[in-house]
Amino acid sequence: MMTMKLEHVVSQLKTIAPLDLAEEWDNVGLLINPLKPRNVKKILLTIDLTETVADEAVAQKADLVVTYHPILFSPVNRLDVDNAYDRTVMKLVQKNIAVYSPHTALDSVIGGVNDWLADGVGEGDVSVLHPIPDTNAGQGRLVELKRPVKLKTLAGRLKQYLGLKTVRLAESVEGNSIRTVALCAGAGTAAFSGVKADCYLTGEMSHHNVLAATQRGSHVILCEHTNTERGYLPVFAKILHKALGKDVDIAVSEIDSDPIKFN
Repeated sequence: MMTMKLEHVVSQLKTIAPLDLAEEWDNVGLLINPLKPRNVKKILLTIDLTETVADEAVAQKADLVVTYHPILFSPVNRLDVDNAYDRTVMKLVQKNIAVYSPHTALDSVIGGVNDWLADGVGEGDVSVLHPIPDTNAGQGRLVELKRPVKLKTLAGRLKQYLGLKTVRLAESVEGNSIRTVALCAGAGTAAFSGVKADCYLTGEMSHHNVLAATQRGSHVILCEHTNTERGYLPVFAKILHKALGKDVDIAVSEIDSDPIKFN
């Protein structure tokens, strides 16, 4: 198997999800650029780059980890071996493993995370909630269903699509059927600002935001933060395979999972 220069892989990642589509507050792009020039023959995809995922990358001899959530986000003043987060960064640097994060750029782009999530809602017309000027992309999606559905029907559809046994539901005071669904992967409250829909679909919202939505006549479906994102990784792997060819091995982390479990 031939290797591919890191710079070329990064260029392809930027083509798939242009970084200028990311939110201003986000930290996207090449977050760890190794000291030694790096050729890439194996990429590991993950949602969260935890210490156990870093260990997985080392064990699999990955050259690049593409982590949806950026591991370096807040300013770092020191690296302490007693801190799991810091150890994760240090292990990756020590092993000369590159790290890249597309995050909200991959949310915004057409064919990205939010469009994948919209596919699970049902047949209908999909539009961008907050379009970025001069592009077709932007944060959030609005699905106008061809056939209205009940809340429990939509919830069942999403559980099957996301591979979940449980989702959290909040029914509107009006109890109306659902024709329009506003959605945003992860934590979608900001994306729903100024948007009226029969149902809001996201990973997490605060109690008070959920209550306000139901009082305004909107249902809410919460699937937990990363459950609205992780299922996109196999899709992302196929997109990368098409862009990079057969010279690069692309794997989805088997360790990465949502930290919230239900008993």
